[in-house]
Amino acid sequence: MINVKDEVYAALCTVTDNVTDFYPRDWEKDLAIQYMEEDNKVMEYTDMKEQKAYCRYRIDIWAKKSTSAAAVAVDQAIAALGLKRIQCMDVEDPSGLKHKQMRYEMVIDVKTKQVYHSY
Repeated sequence: MINVKDEVYAALCTVTDNVTDFYPRDWEKDLAIQYMEEDNKVMEYTDMKEQKAYCRYRIDIWAKKSTSAAAVAVDQAIAALGLKRIQCMDVEDPSGLKHKQMRYEMVIDVKTKQVYHSY
């Protein structure tokens, strides 16, 4: 298993300092980002060793007026890590805040840490 969660967190912190891996608790700030590792599994296993790992992350953005600028900034920060965006959608939120949900995935060679986009 390979862990990129710290790298995802650091990349998101370049967008805002209100980043968490649990439901946001600080709604006073205009922008809140939640990230979650939805999947981290062996993709290729040979000779009793993990060769490639598949990772998928979900990133939720909440803002008072618009999530557009934050979504562009998140996309740039996360893509720089080698993750590929597979979904981006607006989510209805009963709080009245704007809510965007994005999903990213990648395959990593565990030994070399090379990222593959064809899976």
